[in-house]
Amino acid sequence: MDGVRETQRLALVIEFDGTKFHGWQRQDNAFTVQEAMEDAMRLLEGEISAPNFAAAGRTDSGVHATHMLIHADVLQSRWQKNPHAYIKGLNYHLRDVGVLVHGVKAVPDNFHARFDCFERRYQYKIWNRPVSSCLYDKQMWWVFQPLAVDKMNQAASLLLGQHDFTSFRAAHCQAHTAERVVKVLDVKQDGHVITVDVAADAFLYHMVRNIVGTLVAVGEGRWQPEYVTALLEGKNRCAAAQTAPAHGLYFTDASYPEFSAQDVSAQTFSGLQG
Repeated sequence: MDGVRETQRLALVIEFDGTKFHGWQRQDNAFTVQEAMEDAMRLLEGEISAPNFAAAGRTDSGVHATHMLIHADVLQSRWQKNPHAYIKGLNYHLRDVGVLVHGVKAVPDNFHARFDCFERRYQYKIWNRPVSSCLYDKQMWWVFQPLAVDKMNQAASLLLGQHDFTSFRAAHCQAHTAERVVKVLDVKQDGHVITVDVAADAFLYHMVRNIVGTLVAVGEGRWQPEYVTALLEGKNRCAAAQTAPAHGLYFTDASYPEFSAQDVSAQTFSGLQG
């Protein structure tokens, strides 16, 4: 063997509390989800080379996830001996950090969590009540004015399909093109909670939060739903509404040709219970 250690690539599904992290991607001067996962993997795997992690999306500071899919290369021998170690073992080391693994699946060596993903899904949570909530203060955006959900949905329908979303991208967005395909954009209300569900092939920097800010402006009556068409045509970020706060945003799914993050999680739960 000459010291060669065979590896197995895994797809891991994680959830995390974004208020505890400065986003996904490792940084030199801030604690991130990637750093937490790499530290836990080193404790599980022992002295190995730096873990090869990649994520379906790069979340900002404060953004949460329920089903973020990442890939990592692990020791093949450990995986074959005890697959559940990559749930129970990692979670043992992550138990006080704010991130947990709840899905795992072996994938081919050429699988890539980011580049093979053809659809990403987010939800944005709004607490719509005259009084804020001490329970959801870090999980939802408090909007005290009553929101007209029907008007928000009318505006949302105009953003479906392929468009140039320049008016909804942050100034520091590095994407080569602002063209994106929005496949789902729905607004639903359940009591005081309003949820914006959005899926697209990919997202620009702050795109979801900028869309939500504009939908809220429509819901408050500041703009008519048709104004979003003018925003798309004008390609002017300054003409759109404020960026919604990060703490109301959740990464909820990543889709691939043969499975989704939610599929992997459901299959893992079934195996653990069996």
